[in-house]
Amino acid sequence: MTDAAWGTLSNQAVAAAGVVYFLALIAYVVEWSSMRQVDRSQVLVGAGGPASEPAPDVERASDRVAIFGRLGLLLTCIAVAVHFLAIFARGMSADPNRVPWGNMYEFTLTGTFVVGFFYLVLSRRWPLDWLAPLVVAFVLTLLMVAVLWLYDATGPLPEALNSYWLVIHVVSAILATGAFTLGGMTSAAYLLKRRASAPETGFWGRVPSLEKLDLISYRIHAFAFPVWTFAVLITGPIWAHQAWSSYWNWDPKEVWAFITWVVYAAYLHARTTAGWRGRNAAILALVGTLTLWFNFIGINYFSTSSQHSYAGASAPISSVH
Repeated sequence: MTDAAWGTLSNQAVAAAGVVYFLALIAYVVEWSSMRQVDRSQVLVGAGGPASEPAPDVERASDRVAIFGRLGLLLTCIAVAVHFLAIFARGMSADPNRVPWGNMYEFTLTGTFVVGFFYLVLSRRWPLDWLAPLVVAFVLTLLMVAVLWLYDATGPLPEALNSYWLVIHVVSAILATGAFTLGGMTSAAYLLKRRASAPETGFWGRVPSLEKLDLISYRIHAFAFPVWTFAVLITGPIWAHQAWSSYWNWDPKEVWAFITWVVYAAYLHARTTAGWRGRNAAILALVGTLTLWFNFIGINYFSTSSQHSYAGASAPISSVH
């Protein structure tokens, strides 16, 4: 295949992945609405209503919950696979072929894939089916942002990016970003369920207990933190020294990456030593998520002095890292 054909395939795969993510989201919405119907019928029976009439409706609604839940998961798996094809084809469309992390469009494309992929992996270990609609909506939204506002034509890597440290540094940073994002979603779910008026029915009935949510969030963050440490405090400074002859340059992106590291370090330290569990830990984890994504995207638009300019392939070579 020619480079142009690979580029076309990548764009088509992004569009196809978006469509399948959207279909998965619809399946999850139908699943949610069916669960609400089951709960209403059960409440009616429990309150002394006619037990014979709602029973068939409850059975049909329960069947829809199971069918559309499985359909949503299947569509999510297909979407993640097509999403990976889009990333692979993007790298193959460059001349010479390269890793697909040369600008913000490609970073966002890969970061959203990692979020979806990590969800599928972690859902086999923990009961995270309730998180699927949030993950799919998040990935779909950022894909739309990437296509509408961040898209850049494929081009060669700038000189400072043309290093094997790109693979080591960026892979670890994106893996940590994906895991931290899922951990942030779990922390948000903890806070919302804590305030829910009926935490044991409907959607919230499928969400694990507050204690389990707190534990899942902690374990996800405990996995992501050393990966982020490796990216920010080890590979990042080494690559900076190779590109700019300095391990630390007080670049806005470096500073915010370190701020993110400090927030997550405080979260893990407070939770394990000071007994900060539950609400306080969840709030601190969400602060970390906000600093993480501001560093990932916001710095490129709010800073005019950052050497880490990924907003477009047209950035000066000397200002890209």
